[in-house]
Amino acid sequence: MKKRNDGIHSGDEKRGLRTIALAGNPNVGKSTIFNALTGMRQHTGNWPGKTVSSARGEYEFEGELYELVDLPGTYSLMPHSAEEEIARNFICAGGAWATVVVCDATCLERNLNLVIQTLEITDRAVVCVNLMDEAKKKGIIPNFNKLSELLGVQVVGTSARSAKGLKELKRAVQKLEQEAYSHAPKSEQAGEADCAAPFFAREKLLRVEYPPEVEEAARTLQICLEKEIPFTINARWMALRLLEGEENVLNLIKEGFRLKEETADLIEEQRKRLADLGMDSERLKDIVALCVAEKADEIAKEGVSFVKADYNRRDRKLDKILTGKWTGIPFMLALLAAIFYITITGANYPSQLLADGLFWVQDRLTDFCMNIGMPAWLHGALVLGIYRVLAWVISVMLPPMAIFFPLFTLLEDFGYLPRVAFNLDSSFKKCGACGKQSLTMCMGLGCNAVGVTGCRIIDSPRERLIAIITNSFVPCNGRFPTIIAIISMFFVGSAAGLTQTMLSTLILTGVIVVGVVMTLLMSKLLSRTLLKGEPSSFTLELPPYRRPQIGKVIVRSILDRTLFVLGRAAAVAAPAGLVIWIMANVTVGDATLLAHCSGFLEPFAHLLGLDGVILMAFILGWPANEIVVPIIIMAYMAAGTITDYSSLDSLKSLLADNGWTWLTAVCTIIFSLMHWPCSTTCITIKRESGRLKWTAAAFILPTAAGCLICFIVASVSRLLGLAP
Repeated sequence: MKKRNDGIHSGDEKRGLRTIALAGNPNVGKSTIFNALTGMRQHTGNWPGKTVSSARGEYEFEGELYELVDLPGTYSLMPHSAEEEIARNFICAGGAWATVVVCDATCLERNLNLVIQTLEITDRAVVCVNLMDEAKKKGIIPNFNKLSELLGVQVVGTSARSAKGLKELKRAVQKLEQEAYSHAPKSEQAGEADCAAPFFAREKLLRVEYPPEVEEAARTLQICLEKEIPFTINARWMALRLLEGEENVLNLIKEGFRLKEETADLIEEQRKRLADLGMDSERLKDIVALCVAEKADEIAKEGVSFVKADYNRRDRKLDKILTGKWTGIPFMLALLAAIFYITITGANYPSQLLADGLFWVQDRLTDFCMNIGMPAWLHGALVLGIYRVLAWVISVMLPPMAIFFPLFTLLEDFGYLPRVAFNLDSSFKKCGACGKQSLTMCMGLGCNAVGVTGCRIIDSPRERLIAIITNSFVPCNGRFPTIIAIISMFFVGSAAGLTQTMLSTLILTGVIVVGVVMTLLMSKLLSRTLLKGEPSSFTLELPPYRRPQIGKVIVRSILDRTLFVLGRAAAVAAPAGLVIWIMANVTVGDATLLAHCSGFLEPFAHLLGLDGVILMAFILGWPANEIVVPIIIMAYMAAGTITDYSSLDSLKSLLADNGWTWLTAVCTIIFSLMHWPCSTTCITIKRESGRLKWTAAAFILPTAAGCLICFIVASVSRLLGLAP
């Protein structure tokens, strides 16, 4: 198809590529619509802030090509967050030729606030009422003709997950072009100018009426601004924002042109006049927001009918349990324990099977190296070093992640994670942090690097840094094998089968709770020292509960999360394997480098209730925490390569023979829970924070906390005669 970018034209010529902004509240199915229209595979999650940057793609309809931009989910175009500012600036500054505002059919009144704010900027818009399948189940019936009449723009119903209504949506966007063309002047130049303008003639335009004093001030500024600002910016909307003292808007227009001195004076004059009437900037913002909300309520009452008055009864019943004062936290802990139980139980056999297969390959590689006469040192470095460590990381990480991430994603899709944030919001606020941090903390259970990246959903830079620095206090998937193995060997005892797994799960859940408590305490410490400040307020939507798309969730979570995290872990584990092999095989005097280093660390490690081998294993395990236990085994056996034990009983005997007691086990668990982040997480922290000092803080803080707690536990135990 031949494509042109020369604006509006006549005849059979192809019109140019149009950029369509896709806006909407979080959790309305925006990304699902984007994927369905463009064919791009973008993961969609049922929790606020999932889309934190725009994605672009193209789609074709009846010979016309359109560029679709998926804007960050936002509740308002009166920005209180980075997402809201990105969306607002893109729409009002001419980034989009038209805007599709996606709404949730099950809670249309709330979504109409964004629709109205968008229509105050531009009426070159289409309203897409999504999730019609869920609305039908709840007996919610939007009247699209009535809504179109009230809003002054076309309203289309869709069920994006089943691809229903998408053709009608495309046609509605196409109709905007036809309207723009029909209202364009005949001259090509004028036609291009009109095409860029935010408004074109409509029989009925939606207009929010504000108090007379505000309308008068806005009208005065509007007349003046229409002569100075680009015609691509709506002058009435701009006047209202300037009266509110919206600095971002003022900066936005300053970047494109310079206001005359008399215009700037007029702005200050009108703001002072309103202030004298008791309408300062904050009061004016409240008045504007209230008027918009009242208009949204009015439209919703006329345009939506309900078959059932108690359409959301099921959601309310579930919320009484999942967010109840006395049931919310216990249910959250029980659900966490259930996920760990399924993960531990389900990963055992696949991990063993995968290990057997990978180490069978190792034997074949060894045979190949011998057949070609490869030097022993090269075979050791490549096969026994690099390959064996990679095999360990893959066999230990892949099965539990392939179980944990889909389960976690199902909770996202179901709509439970915002309830977790709701339950923990008050605790984080008391610590001077943001409730959204609980969401990033949950993501850290899978991978701390992913949790750090997820901190982008936190709007406040101060609170985002707190979340980034403290994310590693929650153990990731890579630390679980060490913790679980020690729990099973030293604290479950002779229990077997189901009982053993359940006891391990309960203790592991307790360890996670300790990590959460430490996260809160360290967040409070940071908010009172390095990152002082008051906790910000934020809007947290509790989306309707939805039936997860199980098949899609499993496939996407494995591809988007499991393999991605595994790939990053493998990339840093490979060189670590080489270093470990060199230290275990290069001798100085009568001992290896590994033995010398372990001996050097012994006095300090003893103070922490550990030994030099354990501490050295954690240091060498910095690239990948999964290899800590194999390094410990290798050092104790004086083997030249990472070694596995066939059973936990034999491993426990080896550890006991090398001086392990219950105190050693406890302190190792504590240190595994609280020590420096892995190399991948450190790199991610540097990228997300932009400063090496915050990476250092994230490295030092958990390490210092772990050392201090281990020292206290060891000292008190020895003082009381409970341990040697």
